[in-house]
Amino acid sequence: MMRSLFSGVSGLRIHQTKMDVIGNNISNVNTVGFKRSTTVFNDVINQTLSGATAANEASGKGGTNAMQIGLGSNVSAVSTVMTTGSTERTDNPNDVMISGDGFFIVSDTTGFYFTRAGAFQVDDLGNLTDSNGMMVNGWSTDQNDEIVKQRVSPLNLYEGTKSYLNPTATDSITFTGNLNPSENPTQLNTMTFYDSLGNSYRIDVTLQYNRTIDENGVATGTPDWTVTFDNKATVNNDSKNIVELNIEPAEFGPIEFNEGGTLLDRDAEQFIHPLTVTWGDNQLFNSTFEPTINVDFHNLTQFKSKADATATTDNGYEAGSLKGYSIGADGIITGSYTNGLTKTLGQIAIADFPNPAGLEKSGNNLYSATTNSGDFDGIGQEIGAGGGKLMGGSLEMSNVDISYEFTQMITTQRGFQANSRIITTSDEMLQELVNLKR
Repeated sequence: MMRSLFSGVSGLRIHQTKMDVIGNNISNVNTVGFKRSTTVFNDVINQTLSGATAANEASGKGGTNAMQIGLGSNVSAVSTVMTTGSTERTDNPNDVMISGDGFFIVSDTTGFYFTRAGAFQVDDLGNLTDSNGMMVNGWSTDQNDEIVKQRVSPLNLYEGTKSYLNPTATDSITFTGNLNPSENPTQLNTMTFYDSLGNSYRIDVTLQYNRTIDENGVATGTPDWTVTFDNKATVNNDSKNIVELNIEPAEFGPIEFNEGGTLLDRDAEQFIHPLTVTWGDNQLFNSTFEPTINVDFHNLTQFKSKADATATTDNGYEAGSLKGYSIGADGIITGSYTNGLTKTLGQIAIADFPNPAGLEKSGNNLYSATTNSGDFDGIGQEIGAGGGKLMGGSLEMSNVDISYEFTQMITTQRGFQANSRIITTSDEMLQELVNLKR
């Protein structure tokens, strides 16, 4: 009877442990990135009353089985189930979900931790952090804005020159589109370029067709175009701020087309006009221009269609400051600047483990590596290495299944109730034994 009492007590304890696990699962049903746990029982060592015997031909007796009485049950494992939770759309660009295997790498002064909860934010110093203030780790960029995949470190979006872009002077402009002399023999355009401080200058450009037909129907001039660059420039799109620049040579041509409407087959360099721009006496800024701005006319055509030739500034821009960022499916963080340009700021790395269920929960949606999960090499890997991707504007929901947990709750309650009956029944039997003395 004493054995049955202790067996009943052990049954109560393990079912209480299982209820604790179920309660924690249900409590975290809406916790981002939470992974539910399961409880596994086993029986404990049995007391052997008699051992097994083999058959004996001499005595003519067969073998007998061992007689054992179990001594109760025990919790053999509380395991974390690492299945992926459902996707919760948040439309918050700071939220990121891992679609596939792996964990975000976060850290503080105590070391690395791992999480599936991608609710990120940027603090006042530019650090990319999770909701607990832990630093999100990944790879930074070199001076050429290329990702350097070495040991991971906290990602900072403001460090170095990431928070701004220096201005750059223009050295290349390209004309594209169509010239149609019958529709518009004198086509007026504008061309924009930048100086070393990022100030913009807009000048007028005239493309003039050189052949005309007089009143007698006689054609004069040549069937080609001449380009003329005006030296009066509007500064920084301010119509009241106009300066005169030295532009040499201020004229380019001839630009000739064949019968198919494309440029005559000439040397490639012939349709690139090296333009030099310098300040006159009315210098506004302590700035300079590129020694040569190459104006490329190779992409012009002369078809019988709309005259729409335009000039595109290939490079050069004003200074810009970081106004936002986005995280791509590959984890690359791209900064957006006030001058309309973008720049790579870094890349989020992930950690993958041979046995993710072997990770140890550390609270706050964090996990720590253990000897059974596998070690973290300190470098990490791209999300795409395992066939996964990052999903912006989404979070991974808990993988807790309420219907399953409620079912487990019912069976656990019944198990606890049955074990309590063992104790009360054994107590009654002990009471009957005590009453024998009366």
